[in-house]
Amino acid sequence: MLKDIDCSADIEVLVNSFYDKIKTNAILGYIFSDIAKVNWETHLPGMYAFWGSILLNEHSFSGNPMQKHLELSKLTKLTDREFSEWISLFTQTVDGLYAGEKAEEAKLRATNIAHIMLSKISKE
Repeated sequence: MLKDIDCSADIEVLVNSFYDKIKTNAILGYIFSDIAKVNWETHLPGMYAFWGSILLNEHSFSGNPMQKHLELSKLTKLTDREFSEWISLFTQTVDGLYAGEKAEEAKLRATNIAHIMLSKISKE
């Protein structure tokens, strides 16, 4: 039986596992490596803080993810295809690692965030 997300270490495992999938994904990998040229040493801790703030009330994140994605959308097309793939990978990652209230919240929050970002990008 899988445990729920309940500490910072769980967030790190989730984020690391998720981005390991992203890096090799045919639809999304190149966006992160070739277009955004993500610096993983800074991106991953930022994502730990982001998800820790959302799921564990850590209040450790500062930044504007929407602005970053709007800027990225000017460099490459971000459509329902990319966001659906992102949601699918995130859901698969959560479901493979955790089960419980926080795991369900993580999937719901990720889906909502992706839909909001796509909606705003589509209006640009």
